[in-house]
Amino acid sequence: MTSAGASLWRFARRRPGAAVAGLFLLVVVLSALLAPWLPLADPLAMAPAQRLRAPSWEHPFGTDSFGRDVFSRALHGGRVSIVVGVGVATLSTVFGLVIGIVSGFYRMADAIIMRVVDALMSIPAILLAIALVSINKPGTLTLVLAITLPEIPRVVRVVRSVVLTVREQTYIEAAIAVGTRPLKLLAKHVLPNSMAPLIVQATFICALAVILEASLSFLGAGTPPETPSWGNMMSAGRTFIRNAPWILLCPGCLLGLTVLSINILGDGLRDLLDPRMAGRVALR
Repeated sequence: MTSAGASLWRFARRRPGAAVAGLFLLVVVLSALLAPWLPLADPLAMAPAQRLRAPSWEHPFGTDSFGRDVFSRALHGGRVSIVVGVGVATLSTVFGLVIGIVSGFYRMADAIIMRVVDALMSIPAILLAIALVSINKPGTLTLVLAITLPEIPRVVRVVRSVVLTVREQTYIEAAIAVGTRPLKLLAKHVLPNSMAPLIVQATFICALAVILEASLSFLGAGTPPETPSWGNMMSAGRTFIRNAPWILLCPGCLLGLTVLSINILGDGLRDLLDPRMAGRVALR
């Protein structure tokens, strides 16, 4: 076993919750990505004769009001959540990293950037996302862009706080005194110190993006109704909550477990990447 594998194994033994969460996420991601090639029922095929069937061996999650297989739709719907979650986390991290470094390293730009950031953070993310979705054509790309914008300020603040701390270190002042170029200084000293909190923040943004996507789809402002997604399925299932609760509960449980697993994995990554937290874990 390699040193990296041994370290991962030791960490998994100390944090079994994070290991289980990571394994669950791996299963969800692979199942969603491979859903079109798995032996599943067509998520769009309607069978009125089998509408509102209870969970059975043939239909593990039952059927909805149109006779569509809920299990197949839930797996295909996970593709939307994964794309939105990963896309929002990636875009917000990249843009937030660049803006945060500029804001924390250059004092003249900091005042302007932070006023814009404060203005964006004063608006609830769900309201800003609804406003952006309403003026564009509904779709996955629109959702990613609409959720990314309110999440960038959070990344900016995290990166800026790290940069402000690193910038005051003696070795940074010494590097500036000997004429080190700003780009080299940022790449060699500032960026590596920003990666650990940035990775942890990205996991929480991914979880929040999955919730926001489901919320927007539940309200009818997300993915089109013909596209399977957890939010759409829960929105359609609320009408039949008494007669066929599985239509709402099955995608809802998948959504809850996925978000919970992402958060638990984020906590585990924080312990792994933060030396102070890693020391506490080692003492257990």
